[in-house]
Parts: sequence; C-alpha cells; structure tokens
Amino acid sequence: MRPADLEQYRGKRVDDLLGPDTKLLIVGINPGLWTAAVNTHFARPGNRFWPALHRAGLLDEPVDASKGLPPAVVAHLHDLGIGISNVVDVATARADELTRDQLRAGGERLRALVARLQPRVVAILGLTAYRDAFGRRGARVGRQPEDLEGAELWVVPNPSGLNAHETVDTLAAAYRQVAEAAGILSRRGDESSRDESP
Repeated sequence: MRPADLEQYRGKRVDDLLGPDTKLLIVGINPGLWTAAVNTHFARPGNRFWPALHRAGLLDEPVDASKGLPPAVVAHLHDLGIGISNVVDVATARADELTRDQLRAGGERLRALVARLQPRVVAILGLTAYRDAFGRRGARVGRQPEDLEGAELWVVPNPSGLNAHETVDTLAAAYRQVAEAAGILSRRGDESSRDESP
C-alpha cells in the first residue's frame, strides 16, 4: 500500500480481537494506518509482533498479517485465550502523534475492558505509553507492582520497527514470559522438573 492510500485510514478504529475466555490481553499503543486498513493488529510489514509470537511458541507457523489474519489463526488465538486490544483505539501514522490526554482516556477505556473481560494477565506493549496512560512516571518494563482491575499487569517492549534496540528474540522472550504468567504456556523450569520426575 502506498502512503497516500493509507492516509484515508487516519482516525479509523480497529476491532479488538477477543475470544470467549481471554486469559492474556495483549495491549498495543494504538493502531497504525496499515493496521486500520486491514483491520488487523500489528499488520504493517516489518512489525515484529507476529514473528515474536511464533518464536515464543504461541503460534505453530509464521503469520503474515499484512492482508488480515487467516480465520485459523484467529481461532487458535481464541483457543489459547489470547486477546488483543489497544490503549488508544484510533489509528495514526506513528504512536508519538498521540496526546497525553488521548492516552489517559485510553487508560480509562482499558480499565473498563479489563474489568469486563477479567483476564489473568494484561501485557501493555510500550513503556512510555503505559507511563502516560496511567500516570506512572517511574514505571519500568516487567511485572508492575499493582494489578489492573484484578489482572496481573506487565509492561513489555513494543514490537514496532522504530523500537530498534529490541530484536525478535528479545520480544519473544518477553511475550513468552507473560504467556507463562497467564498459564497459556508452561514455565520452562516446570517442564524440565516434570521431565525429571519418576
């Protein structure tokens, strides 16, 4: 898609991907224009979200989301209990176009969504956005000391290509950690201890 074609999607909303039993709610900052064009989270070519989910062991096969998610992938995510949403639900070309007011309002919207869904774990993909949305200026990446509406709250790295100091491997490690916390994947230590038991 050409940049001029994508501009028509500025300000559009993207549907949350939510199944009947969300254990892990993954929360992006806001949709990009490509994501809005195909109504699929993290769809822009070069975004490392789907490769990192595959590397983390959450997807059996690599996924190309640039034209939308195949129904089988959506069903697999629902079966695992993975949901995807955003702090702010309107599309921009870059996340740094969002205002603090938009992020704060998005934080309140997210609280309401989490209260309704009651996932075990919420993973927000982006430290600066989390700090602005929830007024936690000193927050760091990892498990947060407070829960969010009863869910374990984690902040993990954003998969955008603009986040240059992260790799697919480091993202996969972070995403695997939150999947383990949500009970979607077994903890690696638990697996080895089971293997050694008589």
